[in-house]
Amino acid sequence: MRCVIARYPFELTKAGVLASMKGVRPELVTGASVTIGRRRYPVKQVGRVITRQDPRDFTAGEVVRAMTGLGFTCHDRPEGAPVGVGGPALVHTTSALLGGAGAVAV
Repeated sequence: MRCVIARYPFELTKAGVLASMKGVRPELVTGASVTIGRRRYPVKQVGRVITRQDPRDFTAGEVVRAMTGLGFTCHDRPEGAPVGVGGPALVHTTSALLGGAGAVAV
């Protein structure tokens, strides 16, 4: 399939993408992603691997369009929030334990 990513034409095949991503460890998914084989990769990572371009040079939408055209399943956002990455600290109420002292950060 011919597609344009960051103004450059590419001739991509499903088998070629599978071969390119074989042995590549998925990065943490925080946005749009694509399922390749049994793994879920961020679309920017896939775009970087298959085009050998800097991810700042193309959009996630360009890669999603190409991957969808090849028959891969794309996802808009992660299924759950990443654990332990950039989220607020866990806070729970311990008023019963501290005699009404309030919340304690963990």
